[in-house]
Order: sequence, then C-alpha cells, then structure tokens
Amino acid sequence: MKPSPLVYHRPTSVEEACKVLAEVGHEGKVLAGGQSLVPMLSMRLAAPANLIDITAIPKLDEITSSSEAGVTFGALVTHADLAANDGAFAAQPLLRRGLHHVAHATIRNRGTTLGSIVHADPSAEMPAVLLLLGGSVQVRSVRGTRTIAAEELFLGPLESSVEPDEVAVSVTVPAAEPGVGTAIDEIARRHGDYALVGVVAQVRVVDEVVTEARAAYISAGEFGEVIDFTEILAGASAVDESDPPWRALAESARERVETDADIHATARYRSQLVAALTSRVVFNAAQDALHSAERN
Repeated sequence: MKPSPLVYHRPTSVEEACKVLAEVGHEGKVLAGGQSLVPMLSMRLAAPANLIDITAIPKLDEITSSSEAGVTFGALVTHADLAANDGAFAAQPLLRRGLHHVAHATIRNRGTTLGSIVHADPSAEMPAVLLLLGGSVQVRSVRGTRTIAAEELFLGPLESSVEPDEVAVSVTVPAAEPGVGTAIDEIARRHGDYALVGVVAQVRVVDEVVTEARAAYISAGEFGEVIDFTEILAGASAVDESDPPWRALAESARERVETDADIHATARYRSQLVAALTSRVVFNAAQDALHSAERN
C-alpha cells in the first residue's frame, strides 16, 4: 500500500518546524528516523494531512555526556550512533545495554531513540529504560519550551503527553551512580523481534547488601509503571543468589505484573517469563552495582 495524500514540509530550524505544527495541529506528524511512522503511513494506520520532516535541522544529532550531568541526545540521534558513543556508555551504561536489544541492525541505523521513546510502544525497550532511569524529554513549540518527566510522558499504549503542536527535541537521562547497577534482558522469538517479555532493573548495593531494587517491564505489566521490589530484597546478599529474598522475588513479580495473551504467547507463559527474568535481571543489576562500586 501507499500513504494517503499529504503535504510534505522540510523545515531547517526548530522554530520553523514549531510554526508549521502550530498551523496544522492534529493534522501533522513529525518525521525523524521514520522506522515506526513510515510503515504506519504505508499501511494507512496513520493518515496525517501534513508530514514535517525534521532531518534537515542542524544540531539535533548531537550527544553530550558527563559523569555529573548524565547524557543528553537530540531527536536525530540514531540507535546505532547512541549505542556506539563511548561517552554516553561511560556516563550511563544502561543506554547501550538497552539499545543492543532494539530491533535489527538496519532499523538501528535509521531509527532514532527519541522517536522510539515518544512513539510510546509498550513492546519497545527504550521507553522502559527512560522510565527506570527517571529521564526526561524536552519539547518545543511556538508557546515555548518545556520538560516532560518520564513518569508523565506515557499516557497509554502509543500515546504520549507530547502535544500536537510540539516537537520533541532531546532526551536527558541521569548519570550512573557508584554502587548502583543496571541490567536488561528479554525473551523474543528471535533476537531483534518484539519481546514476549523484557525486564529492566536498577539496584543499589551497600557493603554487598541490596538496599534498593526497582524494575520496569517490556510487553508486560501496566505501561509506564516502575515496580519497587525494595521491601522484598532489602538486606539480601548481592553475591549469593541462594539467599531467600531472591527466591521470593520471582513469585512477587509473578503476582504483581499482569500479562496478556496474544498470537505469540499465552498470559500464563508470559507470567512465567516475568518471574524467571525478574530474578535473573535484578540479580545481574546487583552484580553490576558491585562492579560499579569497584570501578569508582
């Protein structure tokens, strides 16, 4: 199929893009990497009257990072470029770890990380990463600039709080802290496909003991939610997986994270994946926290 008729705009500044969006409102869609939008246009799942291509706007492909300010990257930064950026990895390793699971190499070479985030797909990895890290998205419009915290960004599946007249211009995530580790893993039918279930975890360890533990889920649970497992894991050994709290973690995750059935998996199978992956990923994050403390 082909996209429905539309007017193509190619602004050369953020201000110009904002002006166009202010004029067309709900009848406009912003194009950056296009790896989600173009298939939707071709299948006519989206039929905007105006397409605003921001790829000619300078400086939206920049990445800045530091151990104090974290990582900030623009709307045109691709998954591949962000994953390859050593400064971003040093400041916040979870970005590269998450991007390793995103789709296939061809998609990562063209798709933008900010585009994936604001697309708000519950089956995508980077919204969960942003949520867990407590990052934010900066947006611009003719009305000005505002920053949307991750917990306020996702309103539901494929629905974000970015207004129709706003352009998402950058993402910021905090830097990794000493003694705080992260990990991500997922189960998919083949690497790069949408995950049947995925887990992203962040754990704080002090003196080889867990003091905080949180997790966000991909293709499971309530979209936009981060679950705090601290009550179960506080005091658990970060070096001994046979410690009783680790065994209790899997069952707690099974009880707290809802799953749905589709053509790929039953809800019961997904629930089992939630239990198994949670214990594995959270323990890996605890191990990463130990290594983080050693590196610092």
